Amino acid sequence: MSKLDLSKTFKAYYSAKNKPEIIDIEKAQFLSIEGKGDPSEKAYSDKLQALYATAYTIKFMNKALDQDFIVAKLEGLWRFDEEKYKNIGISEAPKQVPRSEWDYRMMIRMPDFVTQDQVTAAIKKVVETKQITLAADITLFVMHEGKCVQMMHSGPFNTEPETLLIMKTFMDAHGFQRNGHQFNPDFNTPNTQF
Repeated sequence: MSKLDLSKTFKAYYSAKNKPEIIDIEKAQFLSIEGKGDPSEKAYSDKLQALYATAYTIKFMNKALDQDFIVAKLEGLWRFDEEKYKNIGISEAPKQVPRSEWDYRMMIRMPDFVTQDQVTAAIKKVVETKQITLAADITLFVMHEGKCVQMMHSGPFNTEPETLLIMKTFMDAHGFQRNGHQFNPDFNTPNTQF
């Protein structure tokens, strides 16, 4: 039995270049968990533990049904309160907005054959058998990015603003604007998505 590898099936999604490019991303579903705070703190790693435990539980549920897949790479969407941090541009935000102030949605892409019922069953199993109660905060999240600008950032996090500035210059030249998706209403503040 062969395993579905989403990174090979959706190559454009998983293979950014080292310069900005315009791509069109199809609708996809993800296991998702939201939070706020510094990713170097325990609260963040606890959420990732819940997310991965649930993803692998779903993988093995589907493997038993002869629908095996490789668990996809972790992804994150980050935003900050633009009302609180006014006049901070795209290239300055990573340096000027404290990491503790960023809201995030961490995600692992799921194949189309994964159902809400499977996600619900997996969450229940992770909570009950692994005692990872944060799994109860996981949702099946659907996102359709559509037309967007993509670029690979190489190097340390402290040079990320340079990559963001390159992307912003490209976006301005092509008449694009920043756009973000809506997070959980509990985190409902004006948003910036990179």
